Parts: sequence; structure tokens; C-alpha cells
Amino acid sequence: MKKILLFAAAALALAACGRKAPLVGISCSQYDGQYNLLRVTYTGAIARAGGIPVILPTVSSDEQAEQLLGKLDGIVFSGGEDVSPAWYGESVLNATVEVDTLRDVSDSLLVRAAVRSGKPILAICRGSQLLNVLLGGSLYQDIPSQLPDNIGHGGATHRIGLVSDGFLAKLFGPDSLTVNSFHHQAVKDQAPGIKIAAYAPDGIVEAWETPQVTAVQFHPEAMLAEGDTLWLKLFSSWVESL
Repeated sequence: MKKILLFAAAALALAACGRKAPLVGISCSQYDGQYNLLRVTYTGAIARAGGIPVILPTVSSDEQAEQLLGKLDGIVFSGGEDVSPAWYGESVLNATVEVDTLRDVSDSLLVRAAVRSGKPILAICRGSQLLNVLLGGSLYQDIPSQLPDNIGHGGATHRIGLVSDGFLAKLFGPDSLTVNSFHHQAVKDQAPGIKIAAYAPDGIVEAWETPQVTAVQFHPEAMLAEGDTLWLKLFSSWVESL
């Protein structure tokens, strides 16, 4: 019932201002080969920001990806499994690297269709890593083993420093922010053309952008669902740009 009221409130707000609610696709994982799997925090954040969230199915061709993107106003690439190291010319480093080949193929098709379309992209956690790789960058496959002096990124909270002219500083001001952290991979070599917007104290990239892509390594949708309404501003700003 709460979800129905949430979507209704978003629709009424947009109707009142005479604007059609933008349709936002969200990538997901599969569970046991039978079910789409996505935390409701993603759909909830988009709905609260005034968009209509749609969970995207797995695609297997450029044609399918193009048709899906043709219906959407924007796309969110969500968190999940590790991106295959083969995509950036490396072998699997150790047993911590868990790859979902089906999702890698589907997401790569959706990314390429989205880039060709020019439509806005919001990339979260895996999404940030995925976009960096597909745009020509690489990743730390396992932060604990490759950067042993890291501050701890697997289930902690920490501060991030904002780049003064980046999108987070423009939204929230120049002060540092506290974010959650649920990852063991991160941007290593940044893709050509991306602009870093925030770093962790140990140098890990926490946010970056291009004219089309807004990317964060942390999970603002989870913080919003837990009551930190500060992060609604991020989703509202992105949805309003669609």
C-alpha cells in the first residue's frame, strides 16, 4: 500500500506542474535464472524523485537494447556482481571476484545503446565500475589485496572529499559528505573524458561524471531509504534533467 501511495504522490506532483513523468529504466541481476532481482531502494528513490521506474529485462542483442532505450527517458545502472576483468584486459585476480556473464553481456548492450542515444545515465556502485570500463578504463579487482592500506570499503561508512567544480559540490556545497560503502572493486585507471567529482581519503574514486553520465561508487538510494533525505536532492536533480 505504501508503494502505491508513493507512486500516486509522485504522479500527482508531476501532473500539478504540467510535466509528464519521465520513464526511467533500471538494470538488475537475475536470481536462479528465473527472477529479476533488484532492491526496492532503487525504484523507491526514482519514484520519490518524480520518475516512473521500470525494471529492465535481460537483453541479448543490439536491437533489443535499442528498442528498450527508445522507450526510456533515462537509465540507471544499479549495483551487483563484479564486472569481468577480461573487459579491461586482465585475468581474474583471486576468488573474491564474482562475475555474472549473462548480466555483463546484457548491461554492455544497454550501456552502448544508452551512450548512442545520448540519454542521461545514472550509474551506482557496479554501474560506476561498468561505465568506467566500457568507456575505456580499468578497475581495482579487489581493494583489500591491491590496496592494503585502504580505509575499509566493505560495509562501512566514511567521509568523501568533493572536487570543487564537480556535481556533488554543486548540489551540496564544498564540505565533505558521509557515505556508505559496500564494494571491494573501484575505478583504477579512469576512462578518457571522465571528470572525477569525489575521492575517499585513501584515494579511491567515489564519484565521477561526463556530460551524459552521473556516477557514484556508494549507494545514495539506500541512504535515502534509511531516512537520510539529503540524498533525495541527487535523484531529484537527475530526474529533473530528463
